[in-house]
Amino acid sequence: MPRPAPGATPPRTPLVARAAAELVGTAALVAVVVGSGIQATGLTDDVALQLLANSTATVFGLGVLIALLGPVSGAHFNPAVTLAEWWSARRGGAGVNACEVAVYVPSQIAGAIGGAVLADAMFGQPLVKWSTRERSDANLLLGEVVATAGLILLVFGLARTDRLRFAPVAVASYIGAAYWFTSSTSFANPAVTVGRAFTDTFAGIAPSSVPGFIGMQLIGAAVGLALVAVIFMQGRTAQGQPAT
Repeated sequence: MPRPAPGATPPRTPLVARAAAELVGTAALVAVVVGSGIQATGLTDDVALQLLANSTATVFGLGVLIALLGPVSGAHFNPAVTLAEWWSARRGGAGVNACEVAVYVPSQIAGAIGGAVLADAMFGQPLVKWSTRERSDANLLLGEVVATAGLILLVFGLARTDRLRFAPVAVASYIGAAYWFTSSTSFANPAVTVGRAFTDTFAGIAPSSVPGFIGMQLIGAAVGLALVAVIFMQGRTAQGQPAT
């Protein structure tokens, strides 16, 4: 049996174990993002170096988390990925059902909030302080559409081409690159967006900006799925059956 990863949830793992993996994995991811941001701002005033430190820590942390927890839950850590997988399953693909979505998404959101609180606690920050960092400009919202569409295209493109074994490196590398080539620094994740509203630090986002970011992320997920359908379109045999 091939090793599962994002976009291919292991079918035999108990749901409670998968929920725990999604909660812990998302918490750890947000702790890495927020904690490395706090550390970076404490070490230098150079914004470019701060972003470099933040993105580098995120790349390594995300890759490790996907490699570790992918065989348990698929390592979604992201409601956009979970919903995209559910949509694909509805259309005949493999993936989570509605009941599993109802468990995964709250676990991811709870984990993201917990990860932000944990990072603040480790660095002596207020445990919960709403971010004052506004991120509502139109160019930032466009950046979220692009970042999320690219992520979905990558994850489900790997699934369609049976190369999910590369997910830890490929997904982490993409997020690292998207930190720099998107105007929004690539949140690309509704749960992480919610979690980052709970910390008034380098990685924070003002609560008033959260709905716009999440809306654009969901649009980006839909765009990504459309790109997957077009780019990785299955051929047909002479009998009209999908080609293998």
